[in-house]
Amino acid sequence: MQRFQINSYHEYEKAYKDSVENPEAFWDEIASSFLWKKKWTKTLEWDFTKPEVKWFVNGKLNITENCLDRHLEERANQTALIFEPNSPNEAAQYFTYKALHSKVCQFANVLKANGIKKGDRVCIYMPMVPELTIAVLACARIGAVHSVVFGGFSSSALAARINDAQCKMLLTADGGFRGDKITPLKAIADEALQSCPSIEKTIVLKRVLSDVALKTNQVWWHDEIKKVDDNCPAVEIDAEDMLFILYTSGSTGKPKGMVHTCGGYMVYTAYTFRNVFQYRCDRTQRYGREDTRASMPDVYWCTADIGWITGHSYIVYGPLANGATTVMFEGIPSYPDYGRFWEICEKHRVNQFYTAPTAIRALAKNTVNLADNYNLKHIKTLGTVGEPINLEAWNWYNDYVGKGKCPIVDTWWQTETGGIMISSLAGVTNDKPTYATLPLPGVQPVLLDEKGNEIQGNPAEGILAIKFPWPGLARTIYGDHQRYKNVYFSAYKGKYFPGDGALRDKSGNYRITGRVDDVIIVSGHNLGTAPIEDIIDEHPLVAESAIVGFPHDIKGNALYGYVTLKDSDNSYNHDALRKEINQLISDSIGPIAKLEKIQFTDGLPKTRSGKIMRRILRKIAEKDTSNLGDTSTLLNPECVQDIMDNAL
Repeated sequence: MQRFQINSYHEYEKAYKDSVENPEAFWDEIASSFLWKKKWTKTLEWDFTKPEVKWFVNGKLNITENCLDRHLEERANQTALIFEPNSPNEAAQYFTYKALHSKVCQFANVLKANGIKKGDRVCIYMPMVPELTIAVLACARIGAVHSVVFGGFSSSALAARINDAQCKMLLTADGGFRGDKITPLKAIADEALQSCPSIEKTIVLKRVLSDVALKTNQVWWHDEIKKVDDNCPAVEIDAEDMLFILYTSGSTGKPKGMVHTCGGYMVYTAYTFRNVFQYRCDRTQRYGREDTRASMPDVYWCTADIGWITGHSYIVYGPLANGATTVMFEGIPSYPDYGRFWEICEKHRVNQFYTAPTAIRALAKNTVNLADNYNLKHIKTLGTVGEPINLEAWNWYNDYVGKGKCPIVDTWWQTETGGIMISSLAGVTNDKPTYATLPLPGVQPVLLDEKGNEIQGNPAEGILAIKFPWPGLARTIYGDHQRYKNVYFSAYKGKYFPGDGALRDKSGNYRITGRVDDVIIVSGHNLGTAPIEDIIDEHPLVAESAIVGFPHDIKGNALYGYVTLKDSDNSYNHDALRKEINQLISDSIGPIAKLEKIQFTDGLPKTRSGKIMRRILRKIAEKDTSNLGDTSTLLNPECVQDIMDNAL
């Protein structure tokens, strides 16, 4: 376990050096920390030209034995999962490792009793309730492949994912709570199922107690549970067998079903969780902050939804594989008010808090007293995920939540990477505002020029790529390996291309500068949108912004800015604000980066995970709104029409 846990910068340097010079020996030792039914015969086989990657070849295991069974001897009565409901008036639920193990085994037997076997795909379309975690682990227990679809997606989006994976079963609920609204999940699912012939059975959980009727081949979760016991031995799984399929957006509009396998994904998520967040199962003091709960496990909270990769890796598998206490939250940060996150942190004495910059900016728009009103002294590590964090949001997070005493891990990774790739390690390596900082052991990033040549030396800026496989890498796109090759391995031979640009400072710290397709050529100059947005967001009246390019007769392309103000008060002189914003940009980057057009908006179109849909904004700026695609899956689809109506 000494190799598994990095405790100092010296240990990080040694681990990274070892992982690059002898990666197979490095990951061989890390993987040996886990419970295997049969040891692998070869640590790694890979060829990025095919592309093909296999880790822990011929190794046999079951990931749930590593997340649950192996903890029963030492921590059976420790809390594994804390469920915080949408309403603060509903009591939280606490599941020990013993109780969670029992419920997972019980529901695994439900799946088997309803015809699910190893290799079958099970679609899960549920709210953020404990049964979602239980269902995910129950699938893994028997070797079924889970495909979680976020509970905010439309019926057409759900149907597309079910049909692509040819799922045999659907798990859903009568509805889900989200703030002061109820999402009619079963009604949406029933509509989807009209065009999903592969679904043989649907199991429905009662959550909102709505008056819904079952249809043919639909059964109630609570009725099925009564028919089985909790004795379910874990099925032996090959390290390279599918664990789950998770869909992510593609540039073509067709979602990509990323396939993650059992062995490498488990090893990588567990290792990155432990080291990035510096999680401890027992400690009394860390980073100079005393904790009166001697020898108690840390309480870790990731605010994401399990419908996204962040929830898979850093609510369920990574934490549980480490014997952690992990929090899952059903609600939203603004209900019943913007103090809800901090109320939960105080209530459960949260030690590590991991959220998205979008949430931080939303919280920062409200009075800082909402954070000051709660006792946040137990927080030791803060984290961000989903997009690069801008400086103003980083400073607010540091000042008002961390009180200047907590390391902030700004994590860069993707659905495709399975786990965190570039990040500081809390309190071990230095963080730097707006920088993801250093690669994790086993991750070998490079910067490339437009011809694909590696850029040597520091500082440098270019296209980010990874030149060696890591265990958490998605193995393919389900049913379309050629697309996997085209998207990730064709642009730069022998390297994984994530689609992002980056800069590297003189100390080797990486800063993600945005998607490469968000680099706009204006009058022959390459302009990354992320740095310009960061500058705009520093204006005291600006909440957030998004920059896209649009055709220009003289410059080739010009910059169009969508800007949301903190206060929607229309008394502001918008022309004066436009001049101030462009002056900020000119002063910080140069006149070439000034915006041709600035449109003030009440909001920006975002996915449910908080990412701004720049594709839609780009089409509006180009005055090409004939095909914006399906906007029903957006977090705020109503804002699209408003932006179109007020386009410049």
